[in-house]
Amino acid sequence: MDIVDFQAGDYEHRYEYKAFVPALICHEWVIADAELTALLGRADRALGELNAFSQLIPDIDFFIRMHVAKEATQSSRIEGTQTNIEDAFKDINDLKPEERDDWTEVQNYIRAINFAIASLETLPLSSRLLRQTHAQLLQGVRGEHKQPGEFRVSQNWIGVSLKHAAFVPPHHERVPDLMSDLEKFLNTGEHFAHPLIRIAIAHYQFETIHPFLDGNGRLGRLMISLYLASAGLLHKPALYLSDYFERNKTAYVDHLMAVRQGNHLRAWLIFFLYGIEETARASAAVFRAVIGLKQCIERDVLPRFSARRQNNAHELMRHLYARPVIDIKWTTDLIQSSTNTAAALIADMVDSGVLIEVTGQHRNRLFVFKDYLDLFK
Repeated sequence: MDIVDFQAGDYEHRYEYKAFVPALICHEWVIADAELTALLGRADRALGELNAFSQLIPDIDFFIRMHVAKEATQSSRIEGTQTNIEDAFKDINDLKPEERDDWTEVQNYIRAINFAIASLETLPLSSRLLRQTHAQLLQGVRGEHKQPGEFRVSQNWIGVSLKHAAFVPPHHERVPDLMSDLEKFLNTGEHFAHPLIRIAIAHYQFETIHPFLDGNGRLGRLMISLYLASAGLLHKPALYLSDYFERNKTAYVDHLMAVRQGNHLRAWLIFFLYGIEETARASAAVFRAVIGLKQCIERDVLPRFSARRQNNAHELMRHLYARPVIDIKWTTDLIQSSTNTAAALIADMVDSGVLIEVTGQHRNRLFVFKDYLDLFK
């Protein structure tokens, strides 16, 4: 099917409301649009550049943790939480009581992302994997009573009420077949579609099906990164679009609705591909900046430490790239030393400008690798 011939679906009458039933997507997709093809090429090249960085940087998994934390905070922010990336690395006891529910949701999202990434080694990107990830996402937080890990068996909607909803997804009886079609589309080699076009259409379809009672937005955004990794476009899951969607939230929602209401698939694909290109180039720029910062610290800071402290200083710096917010207890455990030794090491890091103390307290102090953290804000 050429995208110009795309028809989004039809409304199905139910008792006192109409539910939208999206058309199936597991078929050939033809792009005969010069502007769209050019944009697709730019997005593909930007993704390739990012992929090259992800294979060259030592300890890349440490830096991936930062991308995961940013994705968790930004994706959750779209849903209304207020936790920022710095808070995501704090312990729950370091937060005000009113901040802890949001923090818990972000931590759940981080666990869900890590679970899904690890699961890709043994499972394809499938309904099974999405359900298992959904169970992780909703464990012990708001939504924990809304069938975690299971497709919905009742009607849901977007808006204040079913009667006055902005959008009503398909009736729950249609969800299994629609998700089966989506899963086949993600994995089939029978019908050609460029991987970026494939995941753009799949993301729209997932959000339109809205297969779960809660957590659809976060899981649908995560599905993009999982697909890029599972399809081999990224060696490591280093690209997440939630920051782009959060900064363009109104346009994001409007584009999805415009596809459903007016068949405007081309506009959605352009919006999505711009997001891929912009985010991939930004992520590659962050990797460049990280390399520069790392080289600067290794050249100008670490040689100042005494021979006796060199090993501990290098070990602490290595782990700061995965956890840029620390306290003395955590450092003590990391370098397996006394509290006084860890405190002295942190003090030297503060004097060197690597860490800053952010609480202003004499006890329970927190130290932040601010120059590094700021690269991800």
